[in-house]
Amino acid sequence: MSRIFVYARVSTADQNTDNQVQEVIAAGYNVHPKRIMKEHISGSVAALERPQFVRLLDRMEPGDILIVTKLDRLGRNAMDVRATIERLAEDGIHVHCLALGGADLTSPAGRMTMMVMNAVAEFERDLLIERTQAGLARARAEGKRLGRPPALSEEDRVKVIDRLAAGVSVAQVARDFGTTRQSIMRIRAKQLEYRNMGQGLSVGA
Repeated sequence: MSRIFVYARVSTADQNTDNQVQEVIAAGYNVHPKRIMKEHISGSVAALERPQFVRLLDRMEPGDILIVTKLDRLGRNAMDVRATIERLAEDGIHVHCLALGGADLTSPAGRMTMMVMNAVAEFERDLLIERTQAGLARARAEGKRLGRPPALSEEDRVKVIDRLAAGVSVAQVARDFGTTRQSIMRIRAKQLEYRNMGQGLSVGA
């Protein structure tokens, strides 16, 4: 006889999983309390990296049923959900989602549902990438500077170069300008690059 397990997840400690468990019971599933796995962890963490979910996998056997209230309980995005369900299906475990009418996502109809959802997710991802690239291209065309602003102004960068040329240590210059050693080293490297380019042009001329 198939055993029924429940996986309930919330993102923060001030939330609780009681509502999810109640939804499962209200849907008519008879679940032993010891087979209810609760987890407080961010949805951005992949399912197979969640401690309680991994414990759940270790306990389940072929023929068992896993109930979740929504698909996002199972993964951080559509691709992660799909991979998780495929992993469970390989182990002979059935996955039912209440938000999808209790459908078994490991069945042929459930797999078709997942294919449609993944297609929509990929379409949305492609649209997002397209919009992002268009936005970057527009910003470049308008002469906008992309990326993080420099840690120091152009005036300060000139002063840094002068201090370094005078023999002041990188660490001391970083302290004087309230920035990191890495920032000072990048300025020094850029200055050397410009100097080498100038020497190369002089030789070529």
